[in-house]
Amino acid sequence: MKKILFIFGTRPEAIKLAPLILEFKKQKKFITKVCITSQHREMLEQVINFFQLPVDYDLSIMEHNQTLFKISSKIIQSIEPVLEEFQPDLIFVQGDASSAFLGALAGFYKKIKIAHVEAGLRSYNKYAPFPEEINRVLISHIADYHFAPTKKAKENLLKEGVKKNIWVVGNTVIDALFLALKNVKKSEEQYKNFFKFLDFNKKIILVTGHRRESFGEPFRQICLALKELAEKFKEEIEIVYPVHLNPNVRKPVFDILSGQKNIHLIEPLSYPYLVWLLEKSYFVLTDSGGIQEEAPSLGKPVLVMREVTERIEGIKAGTAKLVGVKKESIVKNSVKLLTDKNLYQKMAKKKNPYGDGKSSERIVKIINEKIC
Repeated sequence: MKKILFIFGTRPEAIKLAPLILEFKKQKKFITKVCITSQHREMLEQVINFFQLPVDYDLSIMEHNQTLFKISSKIIQSIEPVLEEFQPDLIFVQGDASSAFLGALAGFYKKIKIAHVEAGLRSYNKYAPFPEEINRVLISHIADYHFAPTKKAKENLLKEGVKKNIWVVGNTVIDALFLALKNVKKSEEQYKNFFKFLDFNKKIILVTGHRRESFGEPFRQICLALKELAEKFKEEIEIVYPVHLNPNVRKPVFDILSGQKNIHLIEPLSYPYLVWLLEKSYFVLTDSGGIQEEAPSLGKPVLVMREVTERIEGIKAGTAKLVGVKKESIVKNSVKLLTDKNLYQKMAKKKNPYGDGKSSERIVKIINEKIC
């Protein structure tokens, strides 16, 4: 039997790998194990518990406000004994987190084949997203098998000289979204009760923001934009912001936005609660990659608060718009969505370019038929 190891450490990775892990667990010809690095302990555990993912190895590297230097050294050293003990035939990594890059690098050091899920995304700016853009590029030149979410992602790989073993399969985040929605709908009252502080007769704007490249002045601009929007549309909107645990995010957010009546600063939501709220929202303001991919499946326009995005397919399809991190631009584009019904409907009805919810099935089929 072939042995497969999944390595991940952040909530986005867990969400996107969950349906794939569960699909592999159904297969009798594989021994499938999970290794978590846990640099996002609380948020990671929420996803693991919701999807009931088995965890075989927990490297537990989380430390308050740790640097990339510390994260990198701890992950690479901690993975080595896991690989020596389990001796996998294939390692799966996802996306662009440090855990993905270092998991791939550790596998390379042991001459183990690497499969990269969500391969080929590029912003072509090595400092945005930081450090994810370079992580992703490096994984592409380590990995043996590349599961690209879109044709554009495949083209990016080909341009860089990655010529073999590329498959366009869609994005597993859509698989996870549909799986989560199915479970969430069974407990509708539970979620309504949790969000009873919101008036759903008003337009709900969901905000997420946490990227390193936005620390400092960009976050201040984002917060000032949210404050202006809340004041301009006092009777029409409610803004909900699940605030990331990173102190570089929390300080400006709470300093600027605390006390605003129609802005709700809440603790990070577990994945099912975020999915429920996303479905009830009018539109989304975000710097998250995953939400850029998920929201269009629910007909929710996305305004991307970043200067560049590696998820260019959504921008081209019209499901998302890149608005940057300047207060004036964020406010201007939000006002348009709130006041121009034709623009809103145009974005809301565009087809999601990121998948149909069957990506995990495709990947397992490829592994079965062409690799193992």
